[in-house]
Amino acid sequence: MFPGGRKRARESARACLRREIKEELPKLKVGRIRLWKEVTSKNRRSGRKMSDAIFVARKASGRLTIGDKNEIDKAVWRKPRGIRLTPTSRYIRDRLFPTL
Repeated sequence: MFPGGRKRARESARACLRREIKEELPKLKVGRIRLWKEVTSKNRRSGRKMSDAIFVARKASGRLTIGDKNEIDKAVWRKPRGIRLTPTSRYIRDRLFPTL
């Protein structure tokens, strides 16, 4: 699954991304990021509104050391195909990597 998190009060989406990466994968260094797409939807089961800001980084380096083992049990680099994904993650993968 792609990483994610929730914004705090008065926190920008970009600041939320940086904070979540620092909390969950503290040794990962992410270069310049840009907003790729904002997606709003409704959860079919709960009816709850969902809002996602999807960012793309040109460069990432460092170790995938887990910071919060209650949120993440494993972190590995994978190619975008051949892994089980949630419908949201599959949508993101297919839009970012349409021909892979």
